[in-house]
Amino acid sequence: MSLDIGNVLSGWDFQPDDLQVRLIAGDDGREKIQMRVDLGVLQMECEGRPDGRRPHGVESLLEYHEARRQEAIEAGEEFALHAVECAALMREGLQYYHRYLSAFHLQLYDMVARDTERNLRLFAFVSRHAARNRDRIEFDQYRPYVTMMLTRALAIKEMGRGDLPAALERIDEGVRRIREFLLEYRQDDRETECSELNFLLRWRADVSRERPTGPLEVLEHRLQEAVARESYEEAGRLRDQIAQIKAAEPSEPSERRGPA
Repeated sequence: MSLDIGNVLSGWDFQPDDLQVRLIAGDDGREKIQMRVDLGVLQMECEGRPDGRRPHGVESLLEYHEARRQEAIEAGEEFALHAVECAALMREGLQYYHRYLSAFHLQLYDMVARDTERNLRLFAFVSRHAARNRDRIEFDQYRPYVTMMLTRALAIKEMGRGDLPAALERIDEGVRRIREFLLEYRQDDRETECSELNFLLRWRADVSRERPTGPLEVLEHRLQEAVARESYEEAGRLRDQIAQIKAAEPSEPSERRGPA
């Protein structure tokens, strides 16, 4: 078998201004994500650790160190992450970053949510257990960005279901979490400088302008979305609900007629 990747790259020229990703079927029958980079291609598994490895026989280094911490607690011992361990966890977190960024471009929002939640768990773990403060900050500085990406994935999923109120709730939760981060680091007076927070606030305003005003409008909007997705069974249920609401509304009195 040839090790030359020329055939893989043939017809897929690198474009420096674009994120170029695609979903392919691997030789093992599993789907994989490929990202085009300047000198070749990155290939990632869709499940587990993106490089497909199982360090220490578990899914990732994060799970390995979480298990170590639990063992230390049960043994009544201290637990800390040292610089070398933090560096390895950072490299692993970068793999998940490449995958959720690619998944967002491919509109695989469940994968985006899964991997961003995982990296936020990583940041929290390192923040609690890193021996050096500089390692804590090294990880936690990315919390607003990853929170924004998680919020986008969750809100877009709600919008895809036609549930704009739920999408707004997701955005509000993301805004709250980023503001908590700024307050934690005593940067709450610099909200206007936080690009992730400002993006969510602008996006919320845009989504809010599209929000239906009442239950009937919400159902009608969801009906339009269902028809667009060709989800006709759901569309039928929504039409029935709309008809029930309209039937329950009081009719306007007819104009009184004069003498014939």
